[in-house]
Amino acid sequence: MKKVIALIAIIVALAGALFYRTTLREREVVILSTNDIHAVIDNYPKFVTAVNLCRDTVSTLLVDSGDRWTGNAFIDRAEGRRPIIELMNHAGYDAACLGNHEFDKGAALLQGAIDYASFPTLCANMESQRSDMATPQGSVMLKAKNGVKIFVAGVVTNYDNGHPDGDDAVFEGLTFTDPMAAATAEIAKSEGAHIRLLLSHMGDDKDMQFAADTTAYDIIAGGHTHVVRDTTVCHTVIGQTERRLKLLGATHIRLKGNKITSIDYRNIPLEQYADDSTAVALVARIENDPVLGAQVGTLASKINHTGFANMITRCIAEATDAQIGFYHYGGIRLSRHEAGAVKLATVYNLEPFESKIHTITMTPAQMRAMIIAKFNDTNNSKESHRVDLFSTTPYTIVTDSRGEATDVLFPALREGARYRVALSDYVGKKYKLVCGQNHTKHDILVTDCLFRLFQSHDSVAVDNKSYQKIIKR
Repeated sequence: MKKVIALIAIIVALAGALFYRTTLREREVVILSTNDIHAVIDNYPKFVTAVNLCRDTVSTLLVDSGDRWTGNAFIDRAEGRRPIIELMNHAGYDAACLGNHEFDKGAALLQGAIDYASFPTLCANMESQRSDMATPQGSVMLKAKNGVKIFVAGVVTNYDNGHPDGDDAVFEGLTFTDPMAAATAEIAKSEGAHIRLLLSHMGDDKDMQFAADTTAYDIIAGGHTHVVRDTTVCHTVIGQTERRLKLLGATHIRLKGNKITSIDYRNIPLEQYADDSTAVALVARIENDPVLGAQVGTLASKINHTGFANMITRCIAEATDAQIGFYHYGGIRLSRHEAGAVKLATVYNLEPFESKIHTITMTPAQMRAMIIAKFNDTNNSKESHRVDLFSTTPYTIVTDSRGEATDVLFPALREGARYRVALSDYVGKKYKLVCGQNHTKHDILVTDCLFRLFQSHDSVAVDNKSYQKIIKR
C-alpha cells in the first residue's frame, strides 16, 4: 500500500511539474515585421544585422505585409524580380502576405516568385481560376523555438472594381473577396495557437476598422498606406512601418504558460545598426549593372517630390502637344534627388510602372469635377483630402468646414473653354469623373519622355514650387 501511495505521489508531482512547465512558465516571442519594401534595399544590410541580433536574444519570427517590389530598377528589371525574394530568403522570413504590387507583372511571374520563396505566401481572400497561378494558402501555423505556436493569416485589399489597386488586365482569372470577411473566416483554422497574427495589406484605416469589429487577432502587421502606425484597438495591437525598409516593426509578446500576458509594439529605425558584411555583398551584386547605372542626364539643383511632379506634368504635356498636364501623387516614387548626375535606374525608380499617356479635351468644369471627386474619395482614403493631382496649370481647392472640397479655382483658365489635357494612363483609367472629348490612349511611355528631357538639356532646370493649394472657406 505504501508503494502505491508513493507512486501516486510521484505521478502527482510530475503532473504538477508538467502543468507548471506548460501552463505557468513565462515565455517570450518577438515578431519582426516589414511592409511596402518596394524593392528599396539600401538599408538591407542594417536590417539583417537587426534581425540577427534579435534572433540571438529571443525566439523570433520575421514576416512581411506585402508590396515587396516595384520601386528599384535593379530588382524590377531583373528576371522574375527574383533578387528581392533572394534577399528575403537570405534574411530568413517565416511568412508573407500578398500586396497589390505583387500582381504588377502578372500572375505567372508572381507564381514563379512564390515558388522561389523559402517561406509561405498567404492570401486568404484570393482564388485563382488560372492555369499559371495556384490559389495561395490563406494561413499557416508557425512554431517558435520555445514552442509557442503562432497562427498567421494574410489578406490583400480589395476595391469596388473587384480586385486590388492595379491594372485590370493583370487580375484576369483571379477572384478577390472581402478581406475582413476572409480574415474572420480564416481564424477557424487557428485552434491550438497561442498567438494570432494577421498580415494585412488592407491599409491602416481598414485595419483599425477590422480590429474594432472583431477581437479574433492579437496582432495586425499592416501595410499599403505607407504610414508609421503603432496603436491598439480593442486589445488588438496594430503596427505599420511606413515603407522602403526604413523601419523594422518589433512586437514583443510575453506569455505565462499558454496565455498572453502582454504585447508591446514599436517601430525601430534601422539607421542605428551596423551593416552586415554578407548582406552588403549581396546588395552590391544585385546593383552591379553598368547599363542601369549609366548616367542619362544632369539636374541643375536639388529636387523634391513636387519638383519631380512639375517635371513629369511638363514632359507629358509637351510629348502630346497638350496645353495642360496632370499627374497623380502616387505615380511619383522618388521624394528627392541631389543636384548632378542622374542614372538610368533613377528614372525607372521615379516612374516604375511603365505608365503611358492619355489625352482628353476638357473644360475647367470637367477638370474641377475630376479633382473634387478624387479629393472627396471615400473608397481610397489614403489618397483623398490632399493635393493628389499635380498640374502644369495652377489651381486652388476650396474646402468647407468638414474638410470636403466644394470648388476648384483655376486662375489661368477661362470657364467654358476647352483644353487638351495630358494624363497618366492610371488617372485616365482609374479616376472617377475623367470626362471630356477625344479621350485618346497614346503608346508613349512616361519614362521615354523623361529620357528625352535629360538628353535635350546639358543640365535640367528644377522647379520645386507648388502650384496647387488648399484653402478653407
